[in-house]
Amino acid sequence: MTDIYLVRHGQASFGAANYDKLSDLGAQQSQWLGHYFKQRDITFDSVFMGDMVRHRETAEGIAKGIGSLPEANINSELNEFNFQAVATAFLTRYPDQKVPEGASRAEYYRLLKKAMLAWAADELDHNLLDESWAGFEDRVATMLGALQTTEAKRVLVVSSGGAIAMMLKHILGYDAPTVINMNLQIRNASFSQCFANTRGVHLNNFNSVPHLDVVDRLHAVTYS
Repeated sequence: MTDIYLVRHGQASFGAANYDKLSDLGAQQSQWLGHYFKQRDITFDSVFMGDMVRHRETAEGIAKGIGSLPEANINSELNEFNFQAVATAFLTRYPDQKVPEGASRAEYYRLLKKAMLAWAADELDHNLLDESWAGFEDRVATMLGALQTTEAKRVLVVSSGGAIAMMLKHILGYDAPTVINMNLQIRNASFSQCFANTRGVHLNNFNSVPHLDVVDRLHAVTYS
């Protein structure tokens, strides 16, 4: 039996020229998570992560909080989908859906949700996308299969909200709109815990942030 912790990266730099970098808060969230693992005597004998900067920085923060981690297995199958390409492809087809400059974060989230639904329904021009929805689904399934057959007893997986939501789709069997809803619910530096063996993968808990669920850290619960 393998105990798998699926960790979403800490808060990234929303609205900055380069989103693929943790904010100062994101770095702190990651370190707090590592410290929580240390307090609970939760150690990992294997680490997997995507090759994005925010994944590496999150793993570094966890390592700083916990003391140390094994060398990570880096795999692009754990990367987030290209949400900018999906949004661009959606607005190319539906230009009337463009949000005004300076719009609220909530409006951008509504746009992204519409774009993802269109992407899942295969309505968007493939030439404007890095991958199809089916391709995204398949690469995450491949990664889940690798995790299911690892010989490690406890595994840390650092990834992104979309990839984690898609992984949970393969575990729980829900549909594409639910993948999208789950993606938008996953908090920064949260973990979802699964148990796996050769017969299957079972979800134990979802979107947990015990390291932030204290009075002086409630401000640190974020979603982007």
